[in-house]
Order: sequence, then C-alpha cells, then structure tokens
Amino acid sequence: MLFRSYVLQMQPDLRWERLNQLLERNGDRPRAHERWRLALERSCWYLGVCREDGVLVGFVRVTSDLALNANLWDLLVDLDDPAWEDVMLALVQTALARLRREMAGCSVSLAAPPEAINALTRAGFVVDPGGIRAMGLSLGQP
Repeated sequence: MLFRSYVLQMQPDLRWERLNQLLERNGDRPRAHERWRLALERSCWYLGVCREDGVLVGFVRVTSDLALNANLWDLLVDLDDPAWEDVMLALVQTALARLRREMAGCSVSLAAPPEAINALTRAGFVVDPGGIRAMGLSLGQP
C-alpha cells in the first residue's frame, strides 16, 4: 500500500538493527538480536512502514491466543518524522482491520507512549476503560 512517500508493508523482512535504530530514535534502549528473533517468531504477524528512501519509521507486531485476546506490541514510530501520527494511525488501523477479519470479537490491548494517546483515541481506543490500570514489569537483571 502506497500513501504519500511512505510504504506500509505486511510482514516486512526486517533486520534487528533497523528495529533497534527505531527504538533508539524514540529514546528507548536497543534489544539483543536473540530477543528480536524470538519476539518476531512468536508474533502472529507484524507490520512496518518505510519511507521511500527505505528508512523504517513505524512498526507494530501482534500476538494473540487466537480466540479471545490480541495484543499490539512494540508500536514504534519515529517521533521526529513529520508524519509520525499518520504512520501510527496507518499501523493501528491496518492491524485492527486484519484482527476484525481474522478474530472478530476478540479484545485488543496495547501499551503506548503518552504522545500516542490522541492518535489512538481517534482509532477507537479508550484510555483505561472501566478504571482498569495496566502495570508492567521488566524481568531484566537487577
């Protein structure tokens, strides 16, 4: 799918270095090659957005129990890219459309940075529905 000067790719051939570059452009720490390999292998599918010059500016991956729940992980966009909000919406809307086709009726969750709240609200997400608060724990070494 081509829009403006960006290309949305289903199951793109990604090297872990490109994913780490996107993480670092967002101020996050890079991940080891093995962690990326396992994450991609254990995902149902993933999407990427590249500029015409080949630079990766967006990524999301989906995991699911294939019945009741689906999760969007690693929703990453280059916040310095002028179209970052459009890139994020394209990733989320494409992922949701596919989930509706393949797993209609499942609940969908995601974790996102504060900058993403407006875009995700426009995509139909509700912040903390019913007062639910998500918590996370990194099991890294102490």
